[in-house]
Amino acid sequence: MGELSAVRPGTDLSRHARELVRVHDAVLGGRSAPARPRAVVARSWSRVLRTGLDPDGANARDPHPREEVERRRRESPLHLIVGELAQVIQHVALLVVTDADGVILWRVGGPAVLRRADTLGFGEGATWTESTVGTNAIGTALVEAAPVQLFSAEHFEQAQHAWYCSAHPIHDPRTGELLGIVDVSGPALTLHPAIAALVETGVRLAESRLWRHHAARLDRLRRSAEHVVSTATGPLLVVDDHGWVAHHAGVAVRDRIAVPRADTALAVPGLGLCLPERLAEGWIVRPAGPAAGIRASLDRTGAPVLSVAGEDSLWRAPLTRRHAEILTLLHAAGPQGLSAGRLSRALYGDDAHVVTVRAEVSRLRKAIGALVATGPYRLAPGVSWEVVGAAGPLPEV
Repeated sequence: MGELSAVRPGTDLSRHARELVRVHDAVLGGRSAPARPRAVVARSWSRVLRTGLDPDGANARDPHPREEVERRRRESPLHLIVGELAQVIQHVALLVVTDADGVILWRVGGPAVLRRADTLGFGEGATWTESTVGTNAIGTALVEAAPVQLFSAEHFEQAQHAWYCSAHPIHDPRTGELLGIVDVSGPALTLHPAIAALVETGVRLAESRLWRHHAARLDRLRRSAEHVVSTATGPLLVVDDHGWVAHHAGVAVRDRIAVPRADTALAVPGLGLCLPERLAEGWIVRPAGPAAGIRASLDRTGAPVLSVAGEDSLWRAPLTRRHAEILTLLHAAGPQGLSAGRLSRALYGDDAHVVTVRAEVSRLRKAIGALVATGPYRLAPGVSWEVVGAAGPLPEV
């Protein structure tokens, strides 16, 4: 297992723990150490020392209130697989599952080990990151973006030296997004070299189960939308709230499109510009209308407002003056659009604000959707635009 494993098979755990205490005290005390800590531990200790945490004290845990923990549980996809994880990893001392912020959402273990964990503040709602509790497998795995196992005095806080911890990140199998950390902890002298492999196996099985839950949800959405799809004409998609495609007709698409939002234009390859329509459990996405497309009017006579009319819908979005200025410049530029550099020169007079321009356009696209296209920045084709009340001549671009 390489550096992931904190001990080698056959290691005398009591002796190794004593050696690590000497290394811990020497390194954190600024003295010459009898041995080097493992690289992952040295990196973490260096980070934690810069935070000013006390290795000999009880650093504040400040757990979240129960209602916040419950909210995070409901919103985490991991609630679907915690029970199955516990079944896979049922012969170890303590199973802990956190979210991507390092907040402990679930613990599974016997009464004795749970009481011992409580004395460390290792309870539901606690934030178990390096900046809060020092070097620990959960927090260090978050920083390193990799599995981490720690034994005894590899932990920063002296109070944690009686423990081992073996943590493994768990990701959304659809997107690769970090969902949280799965950790197994117990008394240090009970650590077995196979624990890290057991945790990894549990995580892989859990990620596979998450994928099966995803496929089942799309199947339910597809069945629930049958009455709409059966009466519709023309190309369309049925997607969930995250843009995953449950059904498509008349258009070939990948597994996912951009996330739909009510009354916000969406560009879909093969369909063009669309205005998503809400279903009971997802969205139907189809072209916005006939060849005339969507009509957009930017009113700058007062506080800027964008009005967008589709075949059967009308919505308005207030804009910042900067966003109104960007739309006005793109309208003037025509189909060829503007690069980030040219927009920077138009807005700020030089090329030094390209990063700012990209951030502003990103925020604008979040506000009005795919009405602004990229590469280069331009107004989406198929939209009829007018700008009312643009003050003064436009700058050269």
